[in-house]
Amino acid sequence: MTDFPHTHSAPGSGLEGIAEFDFDRAARRGYPEAVLCEGKTMEHLVAIARAVGERGSTNGHQPLGTILFTRASATQAEAVCRELPDAVHDPVARIIAWPGPVPEPSGGTVLVLCAGTADIPVAREALLTAQHLGRPAELVVDVGVAGLHRILARVDQIAAASAIVVVAGMDGALASVVAGLASAPVIGVPTSVGYGAALDGLAPLLSMLNACAPGVAVVNIDNGYGAGHLAAQIAAGG
Repeated sequence: MTDFPHTHSAPGSGLEGIAEFDFDRAARRGYPEAVLCEGKTMEHLVAIARAVGERGSTNGHQPLGTILFTRASATQAEAVCRELPDAVHDPVARIIAWPGPVPEPSGGTVLVLCAGTADIPVAREALLTAQHLGRPAELVVDVGVAGLHRILARVDQIAAASAIVVVAGMDGALASVVAGLASAPVIGVPTSVGYGAALDGLAPLLSMLNACAPGVAVVNIDNGYGAGHLAAQIAAGG
């Protein structure tokens, strides 16, 4: 049986009855735990940020890595950044990264392809997640299938990527098109962008799940963080 290190919040961390933050996750599996801000009270979120900052500045512990706070509102971001002054907030992606600087990149390139301008917030969430997990990452916007020449003009960039994230709403067809052009795995992110029959992302979700091109994996609707994280793991080896 494998012995895992102590992974839950220690007594006196200020998180009793709030959270069991996995401080040792980076040491155990190479990537730290993230904090989903959406749905948390301000009191709970501030307590978590404070505990992260205290643990990260305490000698004798394994480095935490870059902690990402996702789906943060403007008021939540302001509160977290007060607790963690060297954090960086991206209001478009709704991500807070602490510590703020992007680490020196290694591994292969993660390419994030965004079907339309309305998909940019989710695409930036994927991009910043991959970058803060240590991968070189690039974002290409507005290459949806309504104008196929736009994605075909990126064939060389697609061929050079180690992992590709495709962010698309409406019919979600871009993921299948890209997988037909790419040798790298494609991670589809359906977004809640689109008219009524798009059903807040359900239509592109089903389209991506039914992609006829092999090599497409699909994360949940608007889950840029999950896609960026998976892409970073895939591209880790170059």
